[in-house]
Parts: sequence; structure tokens; C-alpha cells
Amino acid sequence: MPKKSSVVVTGFGPFWEHKVNASWKAVQELQRLGLEDEDVELITLEIAVEYETAKKMVPQLWKEYDPCLMVHVGVSGIAKEVTLEQQAHNTGYDKPDVGFHIPQSKCCIRDGPDCILSQINMSVVCDEVNSTGCPTKTVVSYNAGKYLCDFVYYTSLYQNCAQTAFIHVPPLGKPYSARQLGEGLRAAIHSMLKQVQPVKANIL
Repeated sequence: MPKKSSVVVTGFGPFWEHKVNASWKAVQELQRLGLEDEDVELITLEIAVEYETAKKMVPQLWKEYDPCLMVHVGVSGIAKEVTLEQQAHNTGYDKPDVGFHIPQSKCCIRDGPDCILSQINMSVVCDEVNSTGCPTKTVVSYNAGKYLCDFVYYTSLYQNCAQTAFIHVPPLGKPYSARQLGEGLRAAIHSMLKQVQPVKANIL
């Protein structure tokens, strides 16, 4: 029997005013809902809001699970919609993490490109999700914020830019519940899988 493809979805732990991180709550709801795809195994994990932890953990996830899709989810205090991030940045990380640390040289990967774009077309995903009747509105962004969200996204894109995505969610209740955010994540992942599964097949 062929091995199932895996989809790895991460959320973040608490930080600063986000004592309950909406990203992790949304990912937990996604786990409860499931992807409703028998050919795909859903794996969910929490990442601490720490640069050094993220820098070590993300490559390990790629090595351990070899996913057909890696989706990182973070909370944005200014987001009003489910926000699909198209790209991530290498430099400008001068905001301390929960341990009051910043990365060396304030960058993700020394001598890495300034910016890496996901090869997943987020505009296509956005249009598909918004046409499904999903309870959340979805938009596209090109600025993941130059904090742990951007840092994790860049680190993951550096591993594999063809099968990596990042989704920002608003804080809980502003305006969506964790359940609604979980439904939004599921709809986005279903759309992303249409793009990445042919890529995975070509690699094998």
C-alpha cells in the first residue's frame, strides 16, 4: 500500500498580548475538522515564538515528514481576514522574541536571497476560497511582518519554495471564531493541494 502524502501545518505558541494564540487555536480546529482527504495525512505542530527554536525546528520538519505541503499559520493583530502571504524576507529581524533574543545579523539565512516567493499562486488560492462559501474572507499579502511569522516562512521557503505557504489569521473574535478560522484554513489547503500535488508527482 503506497505511503500517504503528508501535510504539515504549524501554529505559534503564546507571545506578548497574544496569551492565547489564534494561529494555534485555528490549527487545532483544523485538526478536529480534518482535511477529508483519505490520501493525505494531516500533521499539526506548535512552534514557540523563538528565533533559535524556529531555525532548528523548520528544517527538521522537512526532513522528518517530507510533506507535499507545509503550511505555517500565524496571528496578525492588524488582520481582519485570513491572509495568504506570497513571500518572505531574509533581513530586518530586530524585534525580540519571547526570550528577548534577536537573530545574529538580524537575518534568517546568511547570504540568502533578500526575498523568496512561494511558487504556490496565492491569488488563485484566494479566488477559489472566496468562491466556496467559506465563512472567512481571504486576501493576499506580500508583507509577512518581519517577525517570527516572516522568519519561519523564509526559513521554510529556503528549504522548499514549491510546497510552502504561510497564512495569517486575525485574533479570535475579530471577527472569526476558532472554528471559522479552521474552516478557512481547510479551504485554503484544499486549494493549495491542487497546485502542489502535481509538483510532488514530478519530483518522485
